[in-house]
Amino acid sequence: MAKDPTRAFIHGLESSSRGNKGRFFSERFPDMIVEDFPGSFEQRMDRLERLLEGRAPLILVGSSYGGLMAAVYACRHETRVARLVLLAPALHLEPLEPYRDRTLHMPVTIFHGRSDDVVPLDAVRPVALRLFADHRLHVVEDDHPLSATFATFDWDALLGTSP
Repeated sequence: MAKDPTRAFIHGLESSSRGNKGRFFSERFPDMIVEDFPGSFEQRMDRLERLLEGRAPLILVGSSYGGLMAAVYACRHETRVARLVLLAPALHLEPLEPYRDRTLHMPVTIFHGRSDDVVPLDAVRPVALRLFADHRLHVVEDDHPLSATFATFDWDALLGTSP
């Protein structure tokens, strides 16, 4: 029998576990890891590494800078990550550069707002095409935080909790 996945939410640069998405996941999916990631990129990654140590399979949900973190984590630990769900991920930033020649094969779902004025869709699209062999990019009529659409996504299916 397959082991149930560990699910984790990784918030964005200026958010926290108590932001709208963090509260949504904490309330709706109480077994999901929803923690704070303060500090520099490497401090945040060290915290993520400690939280997920010894856990697999993993389903990681990353928002903005947290999407960047989830992608870097998946590059470092591809065999442990079963799925990525990325929300307006900042894939165009420098921490992903060392992995530019990698191709990840887990399923990846990306939601990005057409009116995102923080993370440019045109910068994310080519990185996603190159990095993820199996990805679905959903461009939605929304802003960077996905304020209008986030709660409407089929989170049970995305997180593998549907019966």
